[in-house]
Parts: sequence; C-alpha cells; structure tokens
Amino acid sequence: MSPRGVAMPDVRERLFAAAERVLAREGPGALTSRAITGEAGCAKGVLHAHFAGLDEFVADLVLDRFAHTARQAEALPGRAGEGTVAGNLRDVALALLDSGGPTIAGLAVTRPAASLRLRQALEAGAPGFASIQESITRYLDAEQHLGRLAAGTDTAAVALAVVGTTHHLLMTGWPGAPDPREQVRGLIAMLAGAAGAAASDDASAGE
Repeated sequence: MSPRGVAMPDVRERLFAAAERVLAREGPGALTSRAITGEAGCAKGVLHAHFAGLDEFVADLVLDRFAHTARQAEALPGRAGEGTVAGNLRDVALALLDSGGPTIAGLAVTRPAASLRLRQALEAGAPGFASIQESITRYLDAEQHLGRLAAGTDTAAVALAVVGTTHHLLMTGWPGAPDPREQVRGLIAMLAGAAGAAASDDASAGE
C-alpha cells in the first residue's frame, strides 16, 4: 500500500492498468472504485482524488487508450515503403482493437455519464477514431505515391473501411465472443490485396 501522504508517480496509469486487470479477470460487474484501488495497491480515496467518480474514470481510461493508438497511427505515414501495406494497416487496426478492448469500450457505452463524457471529448478534438482515420489516409496516400497502391485507389474510403469496421467490432464485442482480430485481418487482406493487384495491373499497362 502507498503510505498516506506519499505521492505515487504515474498514479493515473497505475489505476488504469489496475482497472484493465480487474475487467479481464472478473468482468465489468466487478469494476468498482474499491476494486480498482485494491488492485493498484493504493489507498481507497486515491481514485476520487484524481477523478470525479467512476464514470469519469472509465471515460478517461478509454480516451487515454485511444490517444495511445492515435500516436502510433501518426507514425504510420513515415513507414510508407517499409514492410507490406497490409502488415502496416493490420498493426494499427489491431492496436486500435486492443486500445480499450471490447470489455472497456462496452463498459463506457453502458454507463450513460461515461459515454457522454467520451463523446464530448471526441467531439472537442480528443484523439480518437477520426485522427486515426486521417493518419491511415495519409499513409495510404504516401504508398500510392510510391506506386505500392493503385493510382485509382480511394485512400479515404479504405481508411474509413478499416477504422469503421474496427470501431464496430470494438463497440459491439463482449467478453467470450469470437476473437474479432480474424475479421480485421481478413478485411485488411482483402482491401490491400485488391489495391495491390490494381497497382500491378497499372504497372503492367504502362510497360
């Protein structure tokens, strides 16, 4: 336990990680302030010292995980020309799927106050699905410029398909449901394969 009056470094991340462990082990019904602080090994009042309540905590947990994935996506355009298009897209899509996990995202949706705070933060510009989609579009534009993606590919539509599908799977999943990663991998393989084949056709036509 953290001694009374002693500051804990990175207390928010410590509480977020504790909440994720509670959710993974016991499910949404077990997520209480007491369970989180107990799992984190800190005093019971610590969570309420940093958050107005459990709803704010849950919303901020989801926002924090989305922001982490958005930072990963921002680096994606710099990877143009490296690896494979499908592999690079898959990495970001799976990171988004893992950012909150269906359990955490579902928890936020079922708590009206948390859902409202989450929506307001995203509408105000907090990193989330929109910023990730923009980063993917920029990446695909760069790959298109390098000739690894067909010139006629609608990069914005491909980015929307990747992010929209992942968003749907994230928000409609539940503990024990079939692993959505295979669906994400299949979609990306199809999209990247079609665009790659078209790029090859374009190159052949130019010969």
